[in-house]
Amino acid sequence: KLDMKKINLTIVLLSISIPASAYIGPGMGGGVVAAVLGVVGAILLALFGILYYPIKRMLKNRKK
Repeated sequence: KLDMKKINLTIVLLSISIPASAYIGPGMGGGVVAAVLGVVGAILLALFGILYYPIKRMLKNRKK
């Protein structure tokens, strides 16, 4: 029973929202966009690097 009380208290405390007066400037937004594009680009380059060489070797062996 004690665990259920803790869980309920945690849910109630997390659901109470207090308005935050915060400002995120354009520099922060640009940083987030750059970070997301960097991660996506790194994933795409990794996939390309993993797939490119076996395909290149297969095509080279096929020509011979």
